[in-house]
Amino acid sequence: MATTTEEWIEVHSPYNGEVIGRAPKSGADDARRAVDAAARAIESPLPAHERAAILDRVAGLLRERHEDMARTICAEAGKPIKTARVEASRAVSTYTFAAVEARKLAGDVVPMGASEAGEGKVAFTLRRPIGVIGAISPFNFPCNLVAHKLAPALAAGCPVVLKPASQTPLSALLLAELEQEAGLPAGWINVVVGPSSEIGDVLVEDERVRMITFTGSSGVGWGIAERAAKKRVRLELGNSTPVVVAADADLDLAATKLAANAFSFAGQSCISVQRIYVERPGLDGFLERFLPQVEALVVGDPADEVTDVGPVIDADARTRIAEWVEEAETAGAKLLAGATDADLLHPIVLAEAPETAHVVCDEVFGPVCVVNAVDSLEDAYARANGTEYGLQAGIFTGSISNGPRDDRGAARRPASLTFPLAPPGGGDPCDRRRDRIHRRRDHLPVRRPVGRDRRRLRGLTARDPLGGRFRTPCARARRARGPAPGLR
Repeated sequence: MATTTEEWIEVHSPYNGEVIGRAPKSGADDARRAVDAAARAIESPLPAHERAAILDRVAGLLRERHEDMARTICAEAGKPIKTARVEASRAVSTYTFAAVEARKLAGDVVPMGASEAGEGKVAFTLRRPIGVIGAISPFNFPCNLVAHKLAPALAAGCPVVLKPASQTPLSALLLAELEQEAGLPAGWINVVVGPSSEIGDVLVEDERVRMITFTGSSGVGWGIAERAAKKRVRLELGNSTPVVVAADADLDLAATKLAANAFSFAGQSCISVQRIYVERPGLDGFLERFLPQVEALVVGDPADEVTDVGPVIDADARTRIAEWVEEAETAGAKLLAGATDADLLHPIVLAEAPETAHVVCDEVFGPVCVVNAVDSLEDAYARANGTEYGLQAGIFTGSISNGPRDDRGAARRPASLTFPLAPPGGGDPCDRRRDRIHRRRDHLPVRRPVGRDRRRLRGLTARDPLGGRFRTPCARARRARGPAPGLR
């Protein structure tokens, strides 16, 4: 959409600093105009079949422009081109699945006969679009995380005001262009690029924005949730992903998988492996296999087909990561691989890092992995659960009975490999994170049932448990030193 200023935001390559493009700079007035356009759009609802057809066409256009999108992701985010292609492909799937969901959204039949008073009565619920969606996306998946917000909203019949990350707006603008090319009417997608303080305030404060979906740092996300108490808010926040390697694990498999998943896209993913807890009998064997795999990763130009690890997003991130690594070394951690004194951070492996260090307690969001020995699986699970995060976890073991258990005999964290269709989220205070196709009903609140006796019944929807904050060494350390700076 057009802006009211003639200012532009230059987009720089994280690899060499060159200007690769620009986007019109928007402010609060532009954000209000975008909400105006979205509010007008929803006054003329799109039928489900039309929404589904548009989503199918977007998937087709994105498939045709696959290489263009991958090159855009690579250039603005510094993501290795082979990884950028995977992201572009996943975005195609996101729109394809959203088209399927658009065709089958429906209400529910209420089992009136479950109570004596309801005997002989029939009722059902209807679902209607919640309204205008305010979407805020991060830099690390500039195409697919935008697709995760746009596609389900359109499937549910909700127009969107999107604020992409200022470092990586070009992929979002290209995606919006494809949606318009696919026949999406004016006002249904509105992209505003500019200061978070101005645009975010409008999305939070304007009552016509009925729902906010945010992906980014925990501090910013929870701040939005506190301010937007009357809105539906969906957050997908940070993590300090733990993985447990049991003594009976296939160490070759564990070393290969963990080297790739710790350092892909320079660790700038909320599910990047950051903490590895190895049972002490297997530690030496694991490191003998793991460190050569890490050192074999190719670090360099993200546009090069052989590159595995590119740059972090900017100089501020590089400086912060180096400071956290130095802090851990000062506290007794051993540097086993990598270096922080180069323009490109080479994959860093630390051992014996204190559980209170930033590289353990907080989300590094960079190419850093900590390997610590544990004396038992119970110790490993306690440490894995020792942070305030809980988005993703994993275990390598030869026995399924070694799966992590809490005091009730149930897994406290989701222990799994990463699959594109699996909704993330765990039993932690940030469990409002799930932002996937499977949460499409967040956009469709239940309307009162319609039945023979027309009596009013309240539609009940499940709420995510927020829980309390974990009383762990990490939590105590964080309270003592204050919050870590926002990362995204």
